[in-house]
Amino acid sequence: MTRILSVASECVPFVKTGGLADVVGALPAALAPMGCEVKTLIPGYPAVMEKIGKAKTVTTFDELFGGPARVLETVVDGFSMLVLEAAHLFDRAGGPYLDEGGQDWIDNAKRFAALSYAGAYIGANGAAAWMPDVVHGHDWQAGLIPEYLHNLCQDGPKPPFVFTVHNIAFHGNAPRERCADLWLDPWRLATEHFEYWGQISALKAGLMGATKITTVSQTYAEELLTSEFGMGMEGVLAVRQADLVGIVNGIDTDVWNPQTDPEIQTYKLPNGKKANKAALRSEFGLPDADGPLCVLVSRLSGQKGIDLLIEALPALLERGGQLALLGSGDPALEAKLLDMATGNPNVGVRIGYDEALAHRLIAGGDAILVPSRFEPCGLTQLYGLRYGTVPFVTLTGGLADTVINASPAALARNVATGVQVFPITAGAIANGFVRLCTLFAQPKVWGSLQRNAMRQPVGWETSAAAFHALYTQVTSKAN
Repeated sequence: MTRILSVASECVPFVKTGGLADVVGALPAALAPMGCEVKTLIPGYPAVMEKIGKAKTVTTFDELFGGPARVLETVVDGFSMLVLEAAHLFDRAGGPYLDEGGQDWIDNAKRFAALSYAGAYIGANGAAAWMPDVVHGHDWQAGLIPEYLHNLCQDGPKPPFVFTVHNIAFHGNAPRERCADLWLDPWRLATEHFEYWGQISALKAGLMGATKITTVSQTYAEELLTSEFGMGMEGVLAVRQADLVGIVNGIDTDVWNPQTDPEIQTYKLPNGKKANKAALRSEFGLPDADGPLCVLVSRLSGQKGIDLLIEALPALLERGGQLALLGSGDPALEAKLLDMATGNPNVGVRIGYDEALAHRLIAGGDAILVPSRFEPCGLTQLYGLRYGTVPFVTLTGGLADTVINASPAALARNVATGVQVFPITAGAIANGFVRLCTLFAQPKVWGSLQRNAMRQPVGWETSAAAFHALYTQVTSKAN
């Protein structure tokens, strides 16, 4: 039995802002058949505290970055979790990272330093009688764990630390003057530890202190070594390249199961797709049309290529295509999309997020759009594959690794599962829409794409095996 402490800022089904939560929530069950026992440590946000019910205290802190705190342990629907209850840091309205006005919490550095410290403390001392063999941190919010492990384990062995980069765009930086405030050794404010252009960087601390670094697809691991995608950390990753591993994400195939999904109608190609498509058009007020009904479920941001999509969209609409969109984010992009929906009957837009609606969109759409400028892995294209909703993606990161482009060769061999677009420009996306509509106009070809998509393995089995092998490797070296 390998015991894993997973430390993250969000986790399905307790709190979610993006794909990180899905991954953190799905990995424990996927690892269990391989002999891994995972306990997941997350902050005690109000929504989390409401869901966990009764829990036992396994660790207490008289003072943790401004107030008392404790770690609670419980099991919710089979999910083994640890919750850092620190009211002065997490008991507040707003989101995990942003206040009610949409701005970063001013004390985010301290809030997630507390999460990292609690993770390191459990890694060094255990939680009650449970001692982890490996500490696995996710993104910058868990990046300071190796620094705290260094301080806590000076007189004894420390557990190996695996660090997964889900999105390198966020560094968790703080002024160098805050070393004492964040319980960091100022003598380690150096290039080989957590110093980044004169600042403290939680992300760099994780990258430099990790035993192994993983990211969420092989292509993204390679992209991170370039200035275009490394977001200023490409030099750091070049130093750690030998310990950088790409492991593509999977999805929870029980939650995303077209045969049992309670949010959709009976699903069997082709009739089930038609029924779900008709229901979706009705829900969004879209008329019947000859072209593909494209769906998009996304954060609305430049990273996700939403501005490029808006510019390219006429190429789809002019050929009888439609768009049904669910998302929120940049207010300017929200306004542009709402304006398009007002002026065009073939565009439907819902601002916000609704998990049930996301299922209905993916079940009813012909194609799912993922026009990202960069995408470490992406999950929505995997949902699309699972539901026979043909992915339309840009050629980057995990999108490149999980979708087989409908090139003439791939179509001839009957292996294509979607449409890939490159370069990542509005013009290329517009040309991609022309290709998409041409494929959709050929029922036999389109049906083949749908069936190929649904045959693709999108669960966690392969990825979990890769993580298990990595845990075995780092624990063997530690011993």
